[in-house]
Amino acid sequence: MRVAVDVMGTDRGSAPIVAGAIAAARKHSCTVVLVGDESEIRTLVEKEINCPSNIEIHHASQVVEMCESPSEALRKKKDSSVAVASRLVKERYCEVAICPGSTGAAVASALLIIGRIPGVDRAAIATPIPNLTGTTVLMDSGANVDSKPRHLVQAAVMGSWYAKLILGVEEPRVGLLNVGEEESKGNEQTKATFPLLKKRTDIHFVGNVEGRDLNNGEVDVMICDGFVGNIALKLSEGLASAMLQFLRAAVMEAGIIAKLGAVLLRPAVRILKKRVDPSVYGGAPLLGVNGGFIICHGSSDAVAIENAVRVAVDFAQKDVVNRIRESLEREGIEEDDKD
Repeated sequence: MRVAVDVMGTDRGSAPIVAGAIAAARKHSCTVVLVGDESEIRTLVEKEINCPSNIEIHHASQVVEMCESPSEALRKKKDSSVAVASRLVKERYCEVAICPGSTGAAVASALLIIGRIPGVDRAAIATPIPNLTGTTVLMDSGANVDSKPRHLVQAAVMGSWYAKLILGVEEPRVGLLNVGEEESKGNEQTKATFPLLKKRTDIHFVGNVEGRDLNNGEVDVMICDGFVGNIALKLSEGLASAMLQFLRAAVMEAGIIAKLGAVLLRPAVRILKKRVDPSVYGGAPLLGVNGGFIICHGSSDAVAIENAVRVAVDFAQKDVVNRIRESLEREGIEEDDKD
């Protein structure tokens, strides 16, 4: 098995990406293909002591920067690292590509080069969010900002399979993010989506859910369009970071007794910090693409990339793409909202 890792165009530079990929290669029985400027990558690889043999370098002469328009950049930069990584999956040289650069460029490259699973109109980013009992898969967290009801149904099917195969949830509970739990609540999009989800026999739809259910463990998969999902994701991440800072500030203000108590609580705080750290989850798969594709934060560190390779290997071994394809072929998708 080969996993392609796009090394270029990230916020932190190529060094942590290469370091994380090498760390993953030491742990997993896969070949990690580092995609980007060969000279730069080779210099970083040669600095590693006892670098594993299951590392390859695939040259790409161009880079899509964070500030560039994704569609324009991909049109002009055919040999960009994200495009080359996508082609490696398209050509079946690699089973999965990992892209921690521009999310827009990654999504565009995956759709244009790899293509979609037959029956999928829109791919969706499936982001794992920690909740009180495990993990909630947020679908979609930013790939599509103007989804129609049938696109949300497809996202529900894909997210359900991901939760089942990767997170090990036997019967994932799927909820539709709304402004209230009643079936009559919501805008035109959610009102039209509800009955379509209710008809499905290949998912366990539990009805409308609200924003607080993202973290309380009431559902395993939460469905919304990418505009709402991305706001929910960033709010969740920001709140988790802010709460740790609030706690630190409160301890400093409360005096010596609180500081002594904080020392005793330090192991628990470390566990909490790890629990809400996005790097632990290793990126989010772009579901609906006809091949494995993992999107990571542009600021991903070595730990995030190492975990992304772990997720990629699991994704390929569990054959997620074909399971989604089979489910959509078996059940189909309502055509009512296609126009």
